[in-house]
Parts: sequence; C-alpha cells; structure tokens
Amino acid sequence: MRRLITALSILLSLAACSRVDGNLPGIAGLPPIEPDYTGVTVPPVIAPLDFVYLGDEPCRVFANGEKVHSRNGAVLFRRSQWKRLLASGSITVSVQVKRDGQWMSFDPFCIYVSEDEIDPYVSYRLIPPGYQGWQQMGIYQRDLTSYRQSAIMENTLTGGNCMNCHTPSWGDPSKFVFHVRAAFGGTILANGDILEKLNTKTDSTISALVYPAWHPKEDMVAFSVNKTLQVFHAGGPNRIEVYDEASDVVVYDTGRHEVLWSPLTKSAEYFETFPYFSPDGKWLYFCSAEAVSPMPDQYNHAKYAIKRIAFDAATRTFGDALETVFDAPAMGKSASFPRVSPDGKYLCFTLHEYGNFSIWHQDADLWLLDLATGKAAPMDAVNSDSVDSFHTWSSNSRWMVFSSRRDDGLYTKLYFSHIDENGNATKPFLLPQRNPVEYYKKLMFSYNLPQFMTGEVDLNKRRLLNVIRNSGGTDIKPAE
Repeated sequence: MRRLITALSILLSLAACSRVDGNLPGIAGLPPIEPDYTGVTVPPVIAPLDFVYLGDEPCRVFANGEKVHSRNGAVLFRRSQWKRLLASGSITVSVQVKRDGQWMSFDPFCIYVSEDEIDPYVSYRLIPPGYQGWQQMGIYQRDLTSYRQSAIMENTLTGGNCMNCHTPSWGDPSKFVFHVRAAFGGTILANGDILEKLNTKTDSTISALVYPAWHPKEDMVAFSVNKTLQVFHAGGPNRIEVYDEASDVVVYDTGRHEVLWSPLTKSAEYFETFPYFSPDGKWLYFCSAEAVSPMPDQYNHAKYAIKRIAFDAATRTFGDALETVFDAPAMGKSASFPRVSPDGKYLCFTLHEYGNFSIWHQDADLWLLDLATGKAAPMDAVNSDSVDSFHTWSSNSRWMVFSSRRDDGLYTKLYFSHIDENGNATKPFLLPQRNPVEYYKKLMFSYNLPQFMTGEVDLNKRRLLNVIRNSGGTDIKPAE
C-alpha cells in the first residue's frame, strides 16, 4: 500500500509539474537555473537546494505555492520552509520573471522526495585541481542535513605535506584509515580508542600500502601496493596520466600488524590494484591487467578487468582460483574502482579507454553490474560528457555519491543519485551549498574521494596531530 501511495504521489507530481500557472502568460520550457535541480530526486532530509536564476529579469519563485526568498537571482530557502517542503513528498517549483512590465511563468519543475534515507555525512579531500603545489589541502566531513563542513585533518598543521586515501570502514566514522606523506610519512589507522601510525613498507612488498578497503566484519584492510608514476600530456583531452610500473593486492591484519597475500594477487605477470571486499567478506574484488612494458611508452595498452578471489578471514586464507567478474579488455576497455553495494546486489565501476586512474580520463563513465545475472550497462542517467569517476554507496544501498567534472572540465564536484532496488538511477544533484553559484565560483579546490559515513568523525585533533608528528610508527611485517 505504501508503494502504491508513493507511486500515485509521483504521478500527481508529474502532472503538477507539467502545468503552467494559469494566472500568468507562459514561457515555454524550463527556467535557466544553476545548479540544474530540475527533476532531481532527493532524500527525505537534505540541506536546502538553493539555486540561481541565470536570466537578467527580476524573478520571483514559489515552491508548492509558498514564496521563496530571492535576491539578485539567488533563490534561498529558509530552513523551516525547506523542511516543510520535504515533508510534503514532492516539491513543485515555479519560476516567474517580469518582462516588459508583465509577470510571466516558465514551466514549473519538480523536485521528488524519496522515502529512502541517506547517510548523514560524507567525507572527502579538498585539493587543488592540478599540480600547482599542495601546500594547502585537507580531509573534511560535511553534514548533509545542513551546510556545515568541518576538518578531520588539514595539512597546514603538518608542514604542507600530502594526505590521501581516507577510507572509513563501510561508513563507520569510528574506524578509518588515511595516509600521510613526506616528513611525517605513515598510515594513520583509527579503530575506536586505537589510534596509531603504521610504517607499511616491508621487504616483501614493492611499496608502502596504498589504496585501502576495509573488511566488513573483521579488523582487516585490503590494500594495493603500487609503483606509481605520472606523465603530463602536451595535448589531447587528458592532461595527466597516472600509471603503475608494478602493483599487487594484499590484506593487512590490524590486530597482528601482519600483511597477507596470495600468489594470485601478487604476481609479476599482472598489475593488481583497487581492492574491495564483498559485504559478506567472503570475496575480495580487485582490478587486474596483464603487465605491459616498457612504461610509460605502453601506458595506453594497460587494460584492466575486474576479478575476485575467495577470502576466509577466520583462517586468513585466499581461494585457489580467480574469477573474472567483468572482462573490460574484451571490449577494448579498462575498468577501475569496483564497489559492491552493501546489499550485495550490484557492483558499480568506472569504465574508460585504458589504464586505471580514471579520474584524469575525460571518457570515464560509471557502469552498473548485476551480480545475480552478470549483466552490466552504463549508468546513462548519471553519466556526462566529462569525467564521472570515483563513487561510493550509502549504507542502505539506495544512494550513490560520485565525483564529476561535468561543470567545467577542471574542478571535481560531488553529485548524488538515488538507486532503486532494480538498479535504476535518477538524475544526479550537486552537493547543496548556500548560494551555490557564488560558493563554487570562489572555491579553488576539487572534491576528491567522497565517502559516505553514518555519523561524524569525532576524534581529538590534538591527539591525531601528536600521533602524526611525534610517533615513530609501528612496523608491519609479512605473515609467517
């Protein structure tokens, strides 16, 4: 019955959004607004979707018949008003402008409100969009129910070094890991009351630990180890190429400070990277390409498939065979960032022409694979003509956040899409900001590696800073 009522309300909303205000002359088409929030689906609690009317005329805006405050084209919802609008189940927005002394109305548009909740926080790194110096960057968290952003750690406190790869454990804000580079180098791991810095290079691995993914049930983290280099293109759509000369996948046991692997995840004949566990913890997914050489001459010949191997956390053992989950090289393509939905139904990944670092590839698109049927297809509802790349699922598998350069091709911003139980995605909406056009025009940083979180990271910054700056770090070792 609840689903029937929801379906009927959506149909009524569609009908309402197709009507022009009968009391005013109509202007055919939707109003030019930024961000484009026309026809998007939002969660039942989210910060107000303020927007800007891009025309030159005086404008006024109504939402479900209520007047919305607007100033110089900026449309700003009051919090109490927005809360009331969300509770109505759908929001019909009418933008009216004054032309030649007469008020006229564009076609109204709808903002649909889903019953599916979204995790209340998202974390990310803010970083300059190019190699112009990383003296200022940080890892931040944003309360999605408001515009409040707070710092988890900023590198102005650690000499301007690099910080990267922050990853909570399946959205748990009390368990997370990130890397600190240069003078205070090490991997920071937080697990409840435990806070430690790790020295993660061993004699048996080709590098320190790199791209992390937590086991869903045990205190283990899968990592890649990579010999990574960069090249800069003088022309073409992709400005920078990040590639591996070698890479493997391992699992780190946080309690024993030991690293485990299988010969099938640590092979000189293949590049293995970007691990991710299944939500039951029984499978370890990763990207794998036949090793090509020499690099960087052959960088565009590296084509990655998505594979998986069985894993038993209790015995700390791997299976004896690999399964190919998605054979991107057979399509002449390459896949990266496999992410399994927490309900275990879908695997989302990025598909592009070659290599594994899709955040620099203009052709990168998101694809969705049904793990029951093995069928995969592009997520046309969310993809754009520019980079659509790193993505994570909400804890209930109904929302996805991903990074995109669709607005200007340079700055990465965060977009959100609702994914229903059949894998259907809705038109994505931009991370809301107060007066968003002004905010994003002034922001000189890109959003990087968004991660949903079920709550706020509550960690004493003085304690964290002391561990980063003053701890010598704990050495890890290969498992015996």
